[in-house]
Amino acid sequence: MVHMVDIGGKKKEFRMSRASGFIRLKKETLKKIRSKEVPKGDVFAVAQTAAIMAVKRTTDMIPLTHPIPITGVDVDLKIEDNGVRAEVEVRSVGQTGVEMEALAGVAGALLAIWDMVKGLEKDEAGQYPTTAIEEIRVVKKVKS
Repeated sequence: MVHMVDIGGKKKEFRMSRASGFIRLKKETLKKIRSKEVPKGDVFAVAQTAAIMAVKRTTDMIPLTHPIPITGVDVDLKIEDNGVRAEVEVRSVGQTGVEMEALAGVAGALLAIWDMVKGLEKDEAGQYPTTAIEEIRVVKKVKS
């Protein structure tokens, strides 16, 4: 049996969670992202939008999460040596934490990046031998 945890007795408090994740990409793909030469368009603009949408739709993807009021979302994307790091911070004033929303935001951003560059990442057989999403985790949580 499953059930949603009752948070009715908890007081509303400021809550913040920050999550991070990484997508491993080819050097040539990173050059195209930097120079904004990806055929599908601006990779970072799409990934930032996807992250925010994923945060807002977390309850649609993860069945036992509570719908909560999101007061703010920040999305930070950085090109590193072997890929792109996404960090998403979610803020709320409510009765439950926002870790799942932050994690969903990171996953949404990284999946959008993969979709934007998949044509550049495929090998001759249409496979992705080096592309990988890694290290998705909560890096900070605040409740006050």
